[in-house]
Amino acid sequence: MLDIRNLKVTFNDGRPGMAVRGIDLHMEDGDTLGLVGESGSGKTVTAHTIAGLIERDAATISGEVLFDGRDLLKCTDDEMRLLQGKDIGIIFQEPMTSLDPLMKIGRQIEETVRLHCKFTAVERHKMALDVMKLVGLPEPDLTYKKYPHQLSGGQRQRAMIAAAFITHPKLLILDEPTTALDVTVQAQIIELLRFLNEKCGVGMLFISHDLRVVRRLCKKVAVMYNGEIVEYGKTEQVFSDPQNEYTKELVAAVSSRRRSDV
Repeated sequence: MLDIRNLKVTFNDGRPGMAVRGIDLHMEDGDTLGLVGESGSGKTVTAHTIAGLIERDAATISGEVLFDGRDLLKCTDDEMRLLQGKDIGIIFQEPMTSLDPLMKIGRQIEETVRLHCKFTAVERHKMALDVMKLVGLPEPDLTYKKYPHQLSGGQRQRAMIAAAFITHPKLLILDEPTTALDVTVQAQIIELLRFLNEKCGVGMLFISHDLRVVRRLCKKVAVMYNGEIVEYGKTEQVFSDPQNEYTKELVAAVSSRRRSDV
């Protein structure tokens, strides 16, 4: 479903070195892959490159990003717009910066369908209510008419997931989607994402610096450091027997925090 080959990204604004240094990644249909690493490791740049969110004149990008065999790096802007939202969805860390404060939640959830699919207003409304129920938003008929500020943080994130999922994309890219949530709500969102993966088979590329969250959601993990993939494999294997020194430090830090919380 997703095959990244020797991806390199260098920004043209004078930042030193490469942001991404020739990485390879592979995802099958329905895979859950965690991409972890500290800030500046290149994980978000990788995600934004896949999603087509980096302006073409802002960076020099080479390699291949094959999505169902189609190289996204060779797509025109119009071709990428057809894929964005419909086949590739993205969910960001803070929904309040992604949601329009002046637009009702229901209309925002429908937006991708309105742009990409030929459905009537009645059909779009039903699709929105259905996906709102699927992601666990309370009283969908009432929530549909609310504005973002009238929802809790967890409800706003569920609304973002609903908006990304309404077209049933093959790939969801999740960029730190639980970081801004408290621990209880974070656990609920992780369970929701696991449910969507298992019930609907959507593939998920989960970007995070939090290994504990990745361990709960992802079957595979890739560890990034300084723009490179330094370790890749099944999540439990990588966490229980890390081979790279940087991965060992990350795992040790998680174990230390767990002990301090007891």
